[in-house]
This record gives sequence, C-alpha cells and structure tokens, in this order.
Amino acid sequence: MKNLISTTAFALVFAGLAGAQNPERPNVLFIAVDDLRPELGCYGQSHIQSTNIDKLAESGVTFNRAYCNIPVCGASRASILSGIRPNRTRFLNFNCRLDEDLPGAVSLPMHFKNNGYTTLSLGKIFHHQDDGKGSWSETPWFPQGDWAGWQAYVSPESKEQIDWQGNEHGISGPSFESPDVPDHVYPDGMIAQEALRRLRQFKNTDEPFFLALGFLKPHLPFNAPEKYWDLYDFEKIQLPANMKKPNGAPNESMHNFGELRNYEDVPDQGPMDEEFMRKLIHGYYACVSYTDAQVGKVLAELERLGMAENTIVILWGDHGFHLGEHDLWCKHCNFEKVLRTPLILRVPGKQQNVKTDALVEYVDVYPSLCELAGLEKPFHLQGKSFVPLAEDPGQPWKEEVYCRWIRGETVVTQTHTYTEWFSDQTGKVSARMMYNLEDDPEETVNVSEQPENKKLVEALSAKLKNHIIERDNVVIR
Repeated sequence: MKNLISTTAFALVFAGLAGAQNPERPNVLFIAVDDLRPELGCYGQSHIQSTNIDKLAESGVTFNRAYCNIPVCGASRASILSGIRPNRTRFLNFNCRLDEDLPGAVSLPMHFKNNGYTTLSLGKIFHHQDDGKGSWSETPWFPQGDWAGWQAYVSPESKEQIDWQGNEHGISGPSFESPDVPDHVYPDGMIAQEALRRLRQFKNTDEPFFLALGFLKPHLPFNAPEKYWDLYDFEKIQLPANMKKPNGAPNESMHNFGELRNYEDVPDQGPMDEEFMRKLIHGYYACVSYTDAQVGKVLAELERLGMAENTIVILWGDHGFHLGEHDLWCKHCNFEKVLRTPLILRVPGKQQNVKTDALVEYVDVYPSLCELAGLEKPFHLQGKSFVPLAEDPGQPWKEEVYCRWIRGETVVTQTHTYTEWFSDQTGKVSARMMYNLEDDPEETVNVSEQPENKKLVEALSAKLKNHIIERDNVVIR
C-alpha cells in the first residue's frame, strides 16, 4: 500500500507540472539504439560527436553506471521489455523470443497499452517484429527501401560484394560503406521521418502515447552517409591501448567475434590489418553521429510541437561494444565494455543535467517507467525503480548488479567486476576472473587468484550463488 500511495502522489505532482497535449497522463518516448556504448560527450568522451544525445543528457539524468543484464540484442531486449532477468534457460541469444521463453508475459508496452496508452513500435524494438504479441496498438513498423537486406547496403560497390546466401544473421557483404546519400536513404533516417509523422498525429489527439523508436546504427555493417564519416579525421583515429587478452584471464573470457567475421572483407581467423581496424572504428564513430542526428530531429520536433513538457524521454543502448579492446570486437562476453551501457532519462519538471554513479540495471527500466506514468507495477517485475535517483542522485543505492552470458555469470559492484563460468557437465565453477575498476578500469589484469583478494572473491562468489538461486526461484506467473 505504501508503494501504491507514493506512486499515485508522484503521478499527481507530475500531472501538475505537465502542461501540453494531455496533462493528465505523461507520454513516453522510448529510444533504443543498437550496439551503442557509452562513448559519448555526456559520458566524458569528446572524440565522438553526439551533440543531440548530449543535449538530452543536459536536460535530464545520465546514469554513469548502467548495465545490461545480457550483452546481445535479442536477449537484452526481451529482458528489458519484460522486466525479467535472463537465466540459463531463457533469453539466451540474439535470436530469442519473449513469446517463446515467457509465453503470456505482460511486456512493458503491453502494460502501457492495457492502461489506455497508444503504443507504437518503429524500427527495431523486439528483435523479431512479430514478437511481443499484444504489445502494440498497430503492427510494428519497419522501414522498407531500395536496399539489400536489413543491413541496408545502398552503394553499387557494396551490393556487388553481397553473399546472398549469407548466414544466420542475414546476408553477408562488406563491413562498412560511406556513400554520398541523404539521411533518409538508410533505415534510421526513415525511422526518424516516420517518428516525426506520428508525433504530428499525436499532437491532434488527447490520447497518451508510448512511442518506441529502435535505431539500428551503430550496429554492423557500419553504413552511414558520407557526411558523417567526414566529421572525423581518419589520421587521428587510434586503436585502443589494451588490444590483448587481459593478464591471467581464462580462455572462457575470449571469443572469435564471429559476428564481425561474417562480413566479406574480414578474415575468418587471425588478426586484422591495423589500418582496416582503424577504418572500422571510423565507421562506428560515423554511425553513432548518424543516429545522433536522427535522435536530434525527433527531439526537436517534440519541442516544436509543444509536447516535450508532457513527455518522458528515455534513451538506452541494448548493450556495449568492443572496438578492439582485449583483442575483441562486438559483444558476446563478460567484460565491462560490453556490459556497461548508456542510459539517459528526461522527466519534465525534474532536475536537469544530473549525473549519478549509482548502479542500475536494465530490469529496472520497466518499474521506473511505471512509476513515472503513475501505473501500478506488475507483480512479476524483478527490477527496482530508479526514479528516486532523479531527485537525489547520490543517495545509497544497489550494492551490485548482475549480468550473464552463456555460462558466465557476472556481478558488478562500485569497485569490481567478478565473473564465474560454470561447467555444463558438473554445474561447478570452471573458471573465474575479477578486475579492480578503481585501479584498473580497462580490466587488463585478472586479480581473482591473488592471495590478498581471497576474502573478496569468496564474498562475491557467495553473492553470485545467492543471486542465481533467488533469480531462478522467482515465480513469473
């Protein structure tokens, strides 16, 4: 009863602060960005031009220590949209489906729809467009155009390299292209255009909306209009300093980054040429700036229409990404570079330009948006609302958050990351690693076997064990 009263009170305060379209119910603009790591201006990284996302951060709360619960798109999205943690039997890989792993689950957009919201999906929200049945007021919208496959190659040179048989991820072509084309030729530009059209429609109604935008870039292939590549001087792009396996790291921590190697210009095994790797990094930067521009168009239209003062905006990347660190690319592992994510929240009437180092995780998003909209939280949620951090970003918060990938289970604290891998045959711990983020933020030395860390390892191992038991014993329905 106490939580319900506080939620209702917050909703009344929020309604009093809002003054646009439908002052009784706040809208939600839910922006997902594929493969976006927190290498942005608002996170203290000035070499990527992310002007619009940075501006959004200045008007809201930036979570410096946000973590996905699993570092792969399909599983991460199923988890965040259900409010349920991944485990050893659900939400395992990129191709998973919420409807198969948790049939009948009330998704985040479904809960808003059930409470009178118009819910729309534009672009990539669920990994599969037909997943999350019952979540949307209309059939999910995905851009169609004169390009090949969801990878959207538009240059003749790229199309000549396409392997139409492809692989499980789709067709296979070059890992990047930079044609001189306008923004709307690619899917993300189309998504932004459709978002502008939908916002204008909502302006003329009094119905609250939950508008989900799923931008594809900077997901591979690194395809973006030439003007975004031109924002960066290739000669100044550097490879990361820690391009080797961490000292003492177990073999279980590494992988062959098969996602990247599927592309036609990438060797199937072994090292890549340094200039080529710098070109990949260049392409990632260009794609981030391209998506940032699309985000800016949508936010500007929200302001122009006078709807910003009654719209909650949340922007998140579905997981982090390696750009050569640890001699790894893409995601699919338990290092912090792929677990830590960008998460930005703007709530009208709340403090602006707030940063918090509190530990939050993606299962926290569902209950947070419920609280902000004044909706009762479904009983199945496994996260904790981070709304109080918008008022007091420095207050005591979670001591740890949890992530996993295949057989690896990770606990992240303010000072350390600790991972255990479990044997499929025995169920016992087969390998482990720990990094001191204060002394070694790039995770270059595994300190789990150092004698002075024995008690800490035992304590973190016990936390993992208890977490797994609690997680797996929760009754979902």
